[in-house]
Amino acid sequence: MKNLKMLLVLMIVLMLVVVTACGNNGANNAATNTPPAEKPAEVVKEEPPAVEEPEVVDLGGRTIRIAAWWDGLPKGETAGEKAQLDKMAELEKKYNMKIEFINIPFDEYMDKFTTTVLAGDPFADIAIMEFKRAIVPVKQGQVLPISDFTTPTNDVNNEQKIVKKLPPLAGGEYSFNTPGVSVVGLHYNRDLFKKLGLPDLQEIYNSGGWNWEKFLEIAKQATRDTDNDGKIDSFGYSGWPADTARHFGAANGVSFVDGDTLADNSTDPRMIETLEFVNRLVNVENVNKVKTGNKMDWNETSTFKDGDVAMSIMYDWNIGDLTFEAGVVPIPLGNSGNKEHTYANTALNGWFIPKGVKDPQIVYQIFEEMKDVPPTEEYLGQDWLESRYKTEADIQMAIEHINGTGMISIEEGVPDYPFYAIMDEIIIQNLSVTATVEKNKAAAQAALDKLK
Repeated sequence: MKNLKMLLVLMIVLMLVVVTACGNNGANNAATNTPPAEKPAEVVKEEPPAVEEPEVVDLGGRTIRIAAWWDGLPKGETAGEKAQLDKMAELEKKYNMKIEFINIPFDEYMDKFTTTVLAGDPFADIAIMEFKRAIVPVKQGQVLPISDFTTPTNDVNNEQKIVKKLPPLAGGEYSFNTPGVSVVGLHYNRDLFKKLGLPDLQEIYNSGGWNWEKFLEIAKQATRDTDNDGKIDSFGYSGWPADTARHFGAANGVSFVDGDTLADNSTDPRMIETLEFVNRLVNVENVNKVKTGNKMDWNETSTFKDGDVAMSIMYDWNIGDLTFEAGVVPIPLGNSGNKEHTYANTALNGWFIPKGVKDPQIVYQIFEEMKDVPPTEEYLGQDWLESRYKTEADIQMAIEHINGTGMISIEEGVPDYPFYAIMDEIIIQNLSVTATVEKNKAAAQAALDKLK
């Protein structure tokens, strides 16, 4: 009996072993029939290349001097100005130096620049100059080219969001400035236009009909004796003819002197066409108001402010005190003009580093870092433009069609160039345009030859 029990136990054990083995074989078959999962490839994380931070130079308490003919120190009244002051303080600590803004009267500025640079002790490490006045220092080697004090990584050599290069001067790049907005355009007295029933100039511009002849047509329509006393009391245009000629020249694709090549363009057919038109505007068509009694008086730049003139070429800095609403459009294009240039940039200012400045690369680096301040405006120039213009349409016109379209104008900065002689003979003496430019051609070329 005992043996029988032992036999039964043994049989049960054997059956369990067989069942277990069959179960394992099924699992193995399933594993065999299922394609093996691929082993995920190892992701090799590449370490980003180490960015070498430029070594911060200890300037040992040196003062970095920045010169202009105004006080360049931010007042700290706006959020932007406060941010600039904070950035300056940060940099002064970082480089162990001080930043000083030097204010030199305009009529002393260029003499001080020249004498100190020639003496080997520049009065400033960075100095601003009118582009037209910088032509002589450039040609005499008194300023450094941008390539001498910047590196390939500087913003000015890349996106130029912080600091931008200004146009070439005498064949090289020397000047830089921060991005900004400048508006030089044909401004019109919107109140007077409505009173006289004249078409809005922005509508004419947007329709593609804005040109010299349309401008002159409107000027004639605006010139009237509105109270029938026998005297004209509403005028189509006012302005300084010297400026009028340069601006209409730019809108016709030409300047008196090419700022890059220093070529004389006074006898260029485009300039002759321009001068003929300006003479017609000022002397022939009887649409021009002369307030001072002297057509060539610079003060005629502000005659538009009287309120009885329909149109004038005005600068944004000169319209803040208008007593009427003014609109703006680009200066109308001439037959040879295009929208790339709509005005003569006679007032372009740029920063330069004088020859003889110690460690110019470090000086420039500090300047670029100083200007790297987060914007506080919704768009570039917002505060300025909204203080100048009353409508969104004017601001859009200024930004989209005028800003950045200036043609460099340097003839006024070339010693002995007969620019004013040409204008006086045409506007005051009523001499022939062609005869005048031919008469002055040799003098113009001689003045430019002295620079070469």
